[in-house]
Amino acid sequence: MRWDHVRLEPLTPAHAEGLFEVTRDPDLWRWLPGDQPRDVDEMRQWIADAVLTREPFAQIENGSGRVVGTTSFYEVVPEHRRLAIGYTVIGSDWHGTAINPETELLLLTEAFEARGVLRVAWYTDASNVPSQRAIEKLGAARDGVLRSHLTRPDGTQCDTVVHSVLAAEWPAARERLVSRASRGRSR
Repeated sequence: MRWDHVRLEPLTPAHAEGLFEVTRDPDLWRWLPGDQPRDVDEMRQWIADAVLTREPFAQIENGSGRVVGTTSFYEVVPEHRRLAIGYTVIGSDWHGTAINPETELLLLTEAFEARGVLRVAWYTDASNVPSQRAIEKLGAARDGVLRSHLTRPDGTQCDTVVHSVLAAEWPAARERLVSRASRGRSR
């Protein structure tokens, strides 16, 4: 999957060193379950675990060929034609660039047009307001809140905000994303 500034490829241990380098900032891992990898070997293990539990992708910047982040399909339920997008970590240098809107455009195109899903969801910690705003910019609707849904690494409970885009909403969301991606700045 490829767009102007980013391509997605299946995440493998070969991406570990690059992914570790661009995601060293602890704030990037604040909202993800589990611990931040402390070295390249732990990143390889994180990737191995990701491959077992979801469909992870490496985000590769087209111009440089660098790994700039990762994202995943998960909760893929073919019989109900739905999936979720998440476990996204993008290096700080690429925040506010075309990378995220193009990534979401690629993932949503794959989900709705290639896989024929009827619903794509995103789950965020209720405290993670910036991610919720970013998801809403995609054209996703806020479905509601799952109270005390997950236990954070520090043992506290968090509420989870659920957003979604339905197949009938995809054409309008696609138009909005194409417009955002075409306006997005590169590094």
